[in-house]
Amino acid sequence: MSDPFTVDVPVRYRDLDPLDHVNNAVYVSYLETARVAFLEEALEIPAEDVPFVIANLEIDYKQPIVADDEPTVALWVTDLGDSSCTMGYEIRVDDGVAATAETTMVHVDPDAKRPTPLPERARASLLELGDLETTA
Repeated sequence: MSDPFTVDVPVRYRDLDPLDHVNNAVYVSYLETARVAFLEEALEIPAEDVPFVIANLEIDYKQPIVADDEPTVALWVTDLGDSSCTMGYEIRVDDGVAATAETTMVHVDPDAKRPTPLPERARASLLELGDLETTA
């Protein structure tokens, strides 16, 4: 695999709990920030037009993120189905990996609000940026 797609995310004051740790729910927002940036680049469309919904999210917390950290989210496509895309993530800080995660997204027709196959152009872009060799 080539280098994963990465996005730096700032720790904001509102992200912190009373112990100056980033709240566990905020980690998911960091994943979303990276995923949206990736999809905007891969699909070449603005975020509000990205036709995916999250069907599954799994996250493993490894260490706290604190106020002085400068997290980077790394992501990559791990699987591409007919209408779904699975991504792996690492939220990285200077001294290691703060969390690992995986999401499965489903491509949805915005009018019918139903799953629909990935368009070939989107599939090709996700394969290229995700560094996958074959489709699922």
